[in-house]
Amino acid sequence: MDDDAGSGRVLVLLHGMGATGEVWLPWAPLLQQRWAGRWLAPDLAGHGYAPPLPRYSFTGLADRVADGLARLGDRSPRRLVLLGHSLGGVVALALAARAGGLPVDAVVGLGIKAVWSPAELDKAGELARRPVTWFATRDEAARRYLRVAGLTGLFAPDHPVVEAGLRREDGRWCLAMDPGAFAVGAPDLPALLSGTDVPVLLARGEHDPMVTDAQLATLGVPVATLPGLGHNAHVEDPAAVLALLDAYR
Repeated sequence: MDDDAGSGRVLVLLHGMGATGEVWLPWAPLLQQRWAGRWLAPDLAGHGYAPPLPRYSFTGLADRVADGLARLGDRSPRRLVLLGHSLGGVVALALAARAGGLPVDAVVGLGIKAVWSPAELDKAGELARRPVTWFATRDEAARRYLRVAGLTGLFAPDHPVVEAGLRREDGRWCLAMDPGAFAVGAPDLPALLSGTDVPVLLARGEHDPMVTDAQLATLGVPVATLPGLGHNAHVEDPAAVLALLDAYR
């Protein structure tokens, strides 16, 4: 998803594991009112319409986004503000690394899981090894997509946001996501943060079960807690999350 309106800093919105760039679709009217520059919401590699990677890493995912920005040619952003949710937040930090040379002005990471147990990593690895599951109906596939993306109860199965997460072939349906993406592993957040010189804000919904305030507080950057919201705060209350960017417009 790409919006050409305006000028100034370009906002890059990066989705979480299992979702697609279309998860930001409900933001469009709000961004037209409150963001002066262009905004982009790409699919991460192995999600939506983006081709998979042979092996998943945060650097590899970031490199694919950077390649996409470079292919814009004369329309390539001169200054970037990155807002990433969960997996997308880690990718945003990788994009902001000083060694990458991208013109990043600031990063906001929302709902990044900071601590992973061995059991959680083993489960992610097992999911990555599973074959693609096929469904007889779109509704079945849509409901699975919503569960995998953590969006159950936030979008109806027939919502336009869901469409980009599905594929149809020979009358059957599957998720567009490459299961191999689950093998990306746990991020080394201290190393990622030490590798960038730009302002970083880490945020979470008050009721996000994936990460705690205490875990984020150990990372040495500003932390914001959004009252009443959960892991998908950007879907639950877009205005509250967009307000985190007020200093970077």
